[in-house]
Amino acid sequence: DNTRTVENAYFIQKREEGYADKSIREIVKEICSYTDGCTCSSKKDCLVNIGGFLAMNDEDFFIDAKAQVVIFEGLHTYGGMSGRDMAALAQGIRESVATDDYIKYRVEQTNYLGELLTEGGVPHVIPHGGHAIFLDARKFLPHIDQEQFPAQALAAAIYVETGVRAMERGNVSAGRDPETGENRKPKLELVRLTIPRRVYTQSHLDYAAEGIVNLYHSRDSIRGLKFVFEPKLLRFFQARFESL
Repeated sequence: DNTRTVENAYFIQKREEGYADKSIREIVKEICSYTDGCTCSSKKDCLVNIGGFLAMNDEDFFIDAKAQVVIFEGLHTYGGMSGRDMAALAQGIRESVATDDYIKYRVEQTNYLGELLTEGGVPHVIPHGGHAIFLDARKFLPHIDQEQFPAQALAAAIYVETGVRAMERGNVSAGRDPETGENRKPKLELVRLTIPRRVYTQSHLDYAAEGIVNLYHSRDSIRGLKFVFEPKLLRFFQARFESL
């Protein structure tokens, strides 16, 4: 999966011995040299709003893949993407590794939000990632049972309090056991605060952090949720809830 290779290259540059003097472009090229192929969702590191690609070294596999893409996406010359989207993707790939400045700013912006939450005592996953901060909903809301979807409840409360849209990564996302029909109960109940690239200023992050810290101080007022609509598939995208 090549989706966040540029982010990973930045962490390699900062944390792994022997890479401090290498550019992001050089590290990305080295990572790719060890692979036979990759898939990539271009909406992340490649700075575009839509699209992706499949790349490979094997000629026979490439010929088979070209035949399959016609069935599912469109001719191999565009794969379901418009000319504008392909041009934007090509430019995005160039810009993502043209200098180290872009990815440094992106990762450090995410870290800035994490540091604000650390100062406010908000429980979250450390070390901070490259594109998102993950709140620990079980520690944030210890009074809410996992059957009452603490991560989903926290994401909803953040939206009500701040207008910031976050993503649940816990019980709701885990779905139900197909044999028992019971909710799966993952060890982690997380809320993902993903930072869109080239969108937010420092003041936006200050606002989001202040609202979440304030919410943490009044966390006992947050209640669990129950389903009012639960689809069979992708319930974390389509389900609806109400407070208990």
